Amino acid sequence: MTWRFHLTNFGSQHYELFIYTCQSYLLFSSITLLLIKFRYCNFNCHLILQIIGDIVFFSILLYASGGLHSGLGSLLLISLAVSGLISQGRIGLFLAALATISVLLQETYAVLTINSYTPQYSQAGVLCIAYFAIAWLGHELVKRSLLSEQLAQERGIDLANMAEVNKLVIQDLHEGVLVIDKFGYIRQYNTYAEKLLNLAASPPARGTLELSTHLPEIASRLANWQINPASNSELLRLSHSNAVVKTRFLPIQSDPRNGLVIFLEDMGRAQAQLEQLKLAALGRLTANIAHEIRNPLSAINHAAELLQEEQFENNADTRLVRIICDNAIRLNKIVHDVLQLNRRNISKPESIDIMEFFYKFLEGFCHTENIDRDVFVITSSKDLFISFDRDHLNQVIWNLCRNAWRHCRKQAGSIHIEVTTAPTNEHNIVLDIVDDGTGVKPKQIKQLFEPFFTTAPNGTGLGLYIARELCEANQASLEYIAGSSGGHFRIICTGYQPCL
Repeated sequence: MTWRFHLTNFGSQHYELFIYTCQSYLLFSSITLLLIKFRYCNFNCHLILQIIGDIVFFSILLYASGGLHSGLGSLLLISLAVSGLISQGRIGLFLAALATISVLLQETYAVLTINSYTPQYSQAGVLCIAYFAIAWLGHELVKRSLLSEQLAQERGIDLANMAEVNKLVIQDLHEGVLVIDKFGYIRQYNTYAEKLLNLAASPPARGTLELSTHLPEIASRLANWQINPASNSELLRLSHSNAVVKTRFLPIQSDPRNGLVIFLEDMGRAQAQLEQLKLAALGRLTANIAHEIRNPLSAINHAAELLQEEQFENNADTRLVRIICDNAIRLNKIVHDVLQLNRRNISKPESIDIMEFFYKFLEGFCHTENIDRDVFVITSSKDLFISFDRDHLNQVIWNLCRNAWRHCRKQAGSIHIEVTTAPTNEHNIVLDIVDDGTGVKPKQIKQLFEPFFTTAPNGTGLGLYIARELCEANQASLEYIAGSSGGHFRIICTGYQPCL
């Protein structure tokens, strides 16, 4: 517009040449755009073609406008700067040399062909120096950019490798890991945490799972820890998997407001390892002494029976002989129970219809123990199946029912057996055995499952201990529920969905 209204000296020397050159330049630019779109040649060839075209057309425009005083020569600085920045190598300096030669040739040709033309070689020289300076500066910037890009790529590879290593380490940990952001949302968790918290049942999107909503027991423990960091020593039983865990909270960057990492250490795993060591030692012990104990016991029992027959024939008092026989039988039962401990790891779980199992079990139990069947009441919301070793389950229920019978009122309905699904996890089945007795004293609850602890005069103290060990061998738990009106034992085991 400024040229149209004669406000500049563009085309002052040769108007038609200026117009034709501008039109040719427009056509050349359109052709190069098409070459770019169709990828006709490689990058360097296309760059050289475009910059040489700029040099040629600007040189002609300079001549048509009367030389360097028109100011068009400075427009080549833009093309040379761009070529130096985007070219990888010394192409920018080569193009600057071409631009310098072109400007000098244009200036010489103008001196020879234009009358009364004032030579401007000093301005041409300064402009050519600017061409080289711009091209060299672009070349150096490109070198630095390439070095920075290479360094960034190396750092990116290192960070990616480190992130992958961290991910593998976290995923391979034998404890659950939860990463919580400052808003209380779970940002990340590993496979073991997914198993403990049963997150695979309904996998949420990462970053949308709120801790307080989906894991309230852990959120409550976290709130207590934030108030008092020393209150983190008690174990926590997870309702989702019935696992007992120990929680550890580690803030990110020493500030809980930036988020924190929660570690869930499965105490069942640690206890299982300790139990394996204990049972291995116990197995070696029982293997060595069982034979040595049972042989004398057999001899004592046999001698006592002979002595009892002899005293019976002589009408003598058999009370002392009976004491010998009873204690020999008791010692033999202790040896048998101890030997059973070494077999707890041999578990063959199968699908068991729990109601059918209880009906058959109570029939045999009541007949063997000489108990009226009306003492037991069984309730269930629906037909349920569990995954359990049948022999192990029979031994556990037998022990619990015998304890319930020993402490109940021995009336109709004194022992109640209830089968339900767990309220927090429908995949777990809950077996409650409740009697109407006086229950367990609060001081004895902690010792209830310890070996050789008993309140019965003739008990061995191994029944409940073995029952819990057998439950754990079948991925189940056995615990005493305090606060009930009578004795209340609860088994939480894994449910089984039969194929239809």
